[in-house]
Amino acid sequence: VIGVVIGKTDVRSFPDRKNIGTERYTFNFTIRDSPTCFINVQSWGREEYIRSLSESFRVGDCVTIENPLIQSKEAEREEKFNPVTPSCYKLLLSENHSVVKTSSCYDTDTRLLSLLHLPVKDPQDYYSLGDIVANGQSLHGRVLNVLAAVMSVSE
Repeated sequence: VIGVVIGKTDVRSFPDRKNIGTERYTFNFTIRDSPTCFINVQSWGREEYIRSLSESFRVGDCVTIENPLIQSKEAEREEKFNPVTPSCYKLLLSENHSVVKTSSCYDTDTRLLSLLHLPVKDPQDYYSLGDIVANGQSLHGRVLNVLAAVMSVSE
């Protein structure tokens, strides 16, 4: 699978239920290879493997993923912590079987670069900041998708 990384989480650790007293490490990222197709990738393993993998690429890099395990996703649970994707699957990386290679998007495919800036939500499913200001009371307590642009950054 070849795609551009459009999102990435930090490395986290959890107690390993199989080996009491040790920890397992994980991080997730999302790749996209077309305007309508993107998928979440989950990686678990030893701290050294996960930290090294996480540090090997960043959002905006193109990656090639070899030998991932393809799993059905549990939408209810997984989409609490990961972007909602159109696929009913996720990719799982294994330290022993999977390989992630990075390359310049220009070397791989310049079309992938344009995918980095496309919204991942339906264009009809956004509120503008003006709508939120005007209708703030009626929107109280609701989860909203907001589409906005940063106009300036200052102290």
